[in-house]
Amino acid sequence: MAIRKYFSGFRGFDWILFGSVVLLICIGLVALYSIGISFENSEFLNLKRQILSAVIGLILFFVVSSLDYRFLQSGGYVIYGLSAILLLIVLFFGRTVSGTTGWFSIFGFSFQPVEIAKLSLIIVLSWFLSCRPGQIKELKTFLISGLLAGGLFLLVILQPDFGSGLILLLIWFGLLFLAGANKKHLLALILLMILVSVTAWFFFFADYQKGRILTFFNPQADPYGRGYQVRQAVIAVGSGGFLGRGLGFGSQSQLKFIPASQTDFIFAVIAEELGFFGVSLVLLLWGVIFYRLIRAAGRLKDSFSILFIFGASIIFFIQIFINIGMNIGLVPVTGIPLPLLSYGGSFLIVSLLILGLAESMIIRGRS
Repeated sequence: MAIRKYFSGFRGFDWILFGSVVLLICIGLVALYSIGISFENSEFLNLKRQILSAVIGLILFFVVSSLDYRFLQSGGYVIYGLSAILLLIVLFFGRTVSGTTGWFSIFGFSFQPVEIAKLSLIIVLSWFLSCRPGQIKELKTFLISGLLAGGLFLLVILQPDFGSGLILLLIWFGLLFLAGANKKHLLALILLMILVSVTAWFFFFADYQKGRILTFFNPQADPYGRGYQVRQAVIAVGSGGFLGRGLGFGSQSQLKFIPASQTDFIFAVIAEELGFFGVSLVLLLWGVIFYRLIRAAGRLKDSFSILFIFGASIIFFIQIFINIGMNIGLVPVTGIPLPLLSYGGSFLIVSLLILGLAESMIIRGRS
């Protein structure tokens, strides 16, 4: 009886959304397997960790899908506070990777608290804005929401992780825009972002971060230095053809010409080995996910769930745009992975947690 009652809560479950998510994870695992082949005596350790993370993430997906999402409305500030505490602790006790102190290492597994911060910001801003439908255009609402976003942003850029910091600001801007904030306030926010960027360039950016941006504008100026990874990624994407060179036969990926091929540049690996067909499949599946999320949001009546689903769509779209843009030379390299495909346990688990919460809202919106 208890089992029947549990599964009755999945009557409105969006299996098309879930199927698209699983297929994307599988494509990512296939790409990681192909990359693992290139290592002599490979034990496929990263692949095994990613499979474990996928299993944990999918379990969480179903667990949170079965829960009533309204518990987030009362616990949003708790999640926000927890993420802020984790971001503070990681500054002192975190592991430094590529100049960024943003990882906890526990029993051989790495965890990046900024991923929890992204989720918590969507939750707390969706709750805050949905509780003030008649005050959205007021300066007070704009400033308080800015403090919520700015607190996490400050802790993130202290790592420093400007890519993730930018995503936090864009989440804030996107939700304010969708909620109907005052256009003057949004313009002020854009100017603030420009000011922050200029200030960061002169006072916060390290030399390698400045180099990434300069390489974006002129990658041929240092083709074997800072421009190397972008140049190799573009070559890999362009050499895939229609069906690709085949799994394990991509010269750029198998001969390790592509740096960070399992994380930042996994799209280039997929493009080279699976070609235009593989890239189109990835984009199609993400297109289906966005369509199902936005379609569901249009049918919901609860402003909190509508804003949350739109916030989830914003964060995934931004990360996809930046990552693919890095791989084809359209945006500077910022270290943003490709959702559901790039290697990274905490990134994958939190992504599935966000989608699971969206699924909970879809289910209860249909009931």
